[in-house]
Amino acid sequence: MRIYTIGFTQKSAERFFGLLAEHGIGRLIDIRLHPDGQLAGFAKREDLAYFLRELVGCEYYHFDFLAPSEEIFKAYRQDRDWARFEQGYRRLIDGRAMMQQLDPSFFTERPCCLLCSEHLPDKCHRRLLAERLAQAWPNVEVVHLT
Repeated sequence: MRIYTIGFTQKSAERFFGLLAEHGIGRLIDIRLHPDGQLAGFAKREDLAYFLRELVGCEYYHFDFLAPSEEIFKAYRQDRDWARFEQGYRRLIDGRAMMQQLDPSFFTERPCCLLCSEHLPDKCHRRLLAERLAQAWPNVEVVHLT
């Protein structure tokens, strides 16, 4: 199974929706803490659900339990310590029992893509979550759409 990830920043709407369509994404899973932020542009929750349905034929889900806590984000904004952010988010994955709340069949019924804000996955929690899914479930390939 492939699990895709994508960030919406530094992409035009044309590029963003084009990548999703090109890869046949059937479910977009929004893992942002604030999907309605003023900087989200075309990726605001209500608009995004509409655009996905109309342009890509894709379902939209917001799973806020997969987002880092406000405390983790606040600490990262203050010290920019990525190793600390990673450690905190990985602890949160376990503390919230995220893996137990996700069913692999949800990801195999239609191609799924994890959405967050960051353009590249290197310093984004979507990469950390995708890596954890790949460790927990058999035969998972992670594909980052940029």
